[in-house]
Amino acid sequence: MSNLALLCTLVFVMVTMFLSIRRKLGLEKEIAIGTIRSALQLLFIGYILHFVFNVGNPIFIILIVAAMITIASWNAGQRSARIPGIRLRIALALSCTEAITMGLLLGLQIIEPTAQFIIPVSGITIGSSMIVAGLFLNQMNREMEASRGEIETLLSLGATLKQAIQGAIKRSVRASMIPTFDGMKTTGLVQLPGMMTGMIVAGADPIEAVRYQILIMFVLSSAATMTAILLGALSYRLWFTKDERLR
Repeated sequence: MSNLALLCTLVFVMVTMFLSIRRKLGLEKEIAIGTIRSALQLLFIGYILHFVFNVGNPIFIILIVAAMITIASWNAGQRSARIPGIRLRIALALSCTEAITMGLLLGLQIIEPTAQFIIPVSGITIGSSMIVAGLFLNQMNREMEASRGEIETLLSLGATLKQAIQGAIKRSVRASMIPTFDGMKTTGLVQLPGMMTGMIVAGADPIEAVRYQILIMFVLSSAATMTAILLGALSYRLWFTKDERLR
């Protein structure tokens, strides 16, 4: 894609801003900020990856993955910032998910142990897991409000913290995983996923692109499940005070 063609893509942003102004949605500032930030961030990471791919030092790969996990944890934790220590639990859940996923991919020689494979797959995995973590926390917030009476009753009857909150955790885990598995059901019929589309546009054989997309979909389903379950197990105590009362 030429620089001129890239510049022409701003027409889509202009259409969005025009519709916002026309319908008086008041989203012009957010659209402008989002457009500028996304473009600058992508250009920045593009140059960083260009450097890392050429150098091939494993330290840089680890640093980039660590930065991804840190940013993802901070972003997902905003949904429950009032819960002390929630961002650390999210980081632990994402780290475990990334370690298990990448360990299997490299151990089974499904992907090559190079930056060109590890960083993009890690980015997809961590990004998807971040969304799952955010959905889990959103649902837990709702569960804590809706099930407060039930949980307090169980506690008063002698249930442990884990027993009292187990139902809310299960419902939150299921709710956070639904979008991932719903997306899998329509992949290839309603939408052509980003990785597959990008490979095809870049000139790759469609069958080869499909193989990689199947790999990504299976990885995402596993990562979603691991993230939700791990976050539930690591964070359930944070919803209670030290004297075992609901926050």
